[in-house]
Amino acid sequence: MPTRHFDIRLPELLITSVVANALAEDLGLAGDITTDAVIPPHAKASGVFAARKPGVIAGLDVAAAAFRHLDPSVMFEPLIPDGERVDAGAKIARVSGNARALLTAERVALNFLGRMSGIATLTRRYVDAIAGTRATIVDTRKTTPGLRALEKYAVRAGGGMNHRIGLFDAVLIKDNHIAVAGGIGPAIAAARARVGHMVKIEVEVDSLDQLEEALNHPIDAVLLDNMTPAQLAEAVRLVGGRVITEASGGIDLSTVRAVAESGVDLISVGALTHSAPVLDIGLDIEIGTTT
Repeated sequence: MPTRHFDIRLPELLITSVVANALAEDLGLAGDITTDAVIPPHAKASGVFAARKPGVIAGLDVAAAAFRHLDPSVMFEPLIPDGERVDAGAKIARVSGNARALLTAERVALNFLGRMSGIATLTRRYVDAIAGTRATIVDTRKTTPGLRALEKYAVRAGGGMNHRIGLFDAVLIKDNHIAVAGGIGPAIAAARARVGHMVKIEVEVDSLDQLEEALNHPIDAVLLDNMTPAQLAEAVRLVGGRVITEASGGIDLSTVRAVAESGVDLISVGALTHSAPVLDIGLDIEIGTTT
C-alpha cells in the first residue's frame, strides 16, 4: 500500500565503497569458485526480488550497485521506491544480465537489502506507534561499524530522522563527560569555547535538578535519560520551549507512546539499528540463454 514519498538517495561514493568491501570479503583471493565452475561465462539470466514477509523497503540502490560492480551492463529495475510498505509476496525489483554476475552478487545484494529494509520496517513501527503526537523518532550511534551511513538512511526511509551522524557533527555531553569535567557548567563552558557557532550542544541529564542546572547555560538541547513519562512531562514543562527535548533510555514499542505523550520533541531509540530483524527478501532466478 502507498506510503509517504521518500526521495533522498545515498551518495554513490558511499555505496560504491561499502559494496566493494562486501564483495571483496565474499570473493576473497579466488572469486566465486562455484559459479565460475558451473555457469558458462556468457550465460544470461534474470530474476525478481520479492518480499517474503511484509515490511518497508530500503536499499535498492545498494543492491543494484552490487551487481553493477561485477558487470556494469547488468540491468536493475526497481518496481517500487525505497520507503514503500509492501505485503508478503510483493515484487520489489527485477534484475537481468550476465548470469555469473547475478549469482555471485546475489548474497551481498540481499544482505544489504534485507538489513536496510529490516531497519526501515522497525522504524516505521515506532513512527506509527506515536502518530498524532508532536514527537519524532530518531536513531543513535549504535550502528554496525562501517555501515552507519546505510543504516541511518534506512531509518529515514522508515519515516524516522537521524540524530548526529558521528562524534564530529554535534556536541553531546553525557554523564561520563560531566563526571570527568567536574560538573555540568564546566563541561558546557569548555565545549562552547571549543566549537564553532554552527555546532549545537546537547547535555544529558537524568534528574530534574540536573535539568534545571543545564538550563542555566547556553545549550541547544537536553537529553532526558531514563525518565518516566511523568518525569518527562515535568521536564518539558520546566524547559518551556527554550531548548529541544529528547527522551532516551530503554524505550521500546510498549512504552514509546506514553513517552511521546509527555510532550518531548525527540525520542531516540537504539534498537532501530542494533536490534532490527532482517526483512526476509528473496531473489528468484530465471534461466536465460547462452551465447
